[in-house]
Amino acid sequence: MSLFTPHRSGNDLRTRARPPTEAELAEIPWLQRLTPIERQRAVDALVVGEADAGDTICRFGRPVTYWFGLVDGLLKMSNDDSQGPVVTFTGVAPGGWFGEGTVLKHEQYRYNIQALRKSRVAGLPVETFDWLLDHSIGFNRFVMHQLNERLGQFIAAREIDRLGSPDLRVARNLAALFHPLLSPNVAGVLRITQQELAYLVGLSRQRTNEALTTLAAKGWIRVEYGGLRVLDLAALRSGQLDES
Repeated sequence: MSLFTPHRSGNDLRTRARPPTEAELAEIPWLQRLTPIERQRAVDALVVGEADAGDTICRFGRPVTYWFGLVDGLLKMSNDDSQGPVVTFTGVAPGGWFGEGTVLKHEQYRYNIQALRKSRVAGLPVETFDWLLDHSIGFNRFVMHQLNERLGQFIAAREIDRLGSPDLRVARNLAALFHPLLSPNVAGVLRITQQELAYLVGLSRQRTNEALTTLAAKGWIRVEYGGLRVLDLAALRSGQLDES
């Protein structure tokens, strides 16, 4: 089920969604970079929709209509399954905004974004995104930093694909989920199950659990009830398992 197909009461995000609450607005990191006039323009256009587990927020081949951000929940970005085996590019954690490259080019999506659990997703219409680019220096800087960090993330993802060590794959993927700019609302704790993490890293749940045990033994993470706490983000990023 997609946010852009008939579902419950409405047939797209705008008709299904509602205005964001003040608490949800406080979770949107780029709003604080705007002037009062720019912020009001953005707030008036923003909407929030509920996605169930398995819902598709962005679908391969569909035209872009919103710039999306995750308020709460967990999403995954993957390729089009009609072209071969599904490959997960990255996960999206709370506070993360994604798809700015597609919005900038006004092109069709070249990936799918799917909810791994019930999630709340915010959407900024393309027209408002374009207006902010034309009028807001703070917004431009945020988008520029997003694109730069996203490029680094996908370069790292290519490296992860070539890693022979499952422990390193899990470490690098966790580091991406705890990225301070791309996932600013995660802080030190991420609510995620071992099965959800296994989906993101492309390993079995058993092998993912073994990797988490290894990383915890090194003092890089701590497995807590319902989630993970990062104790050494730099170590997760470097992934020097043999030298730590």
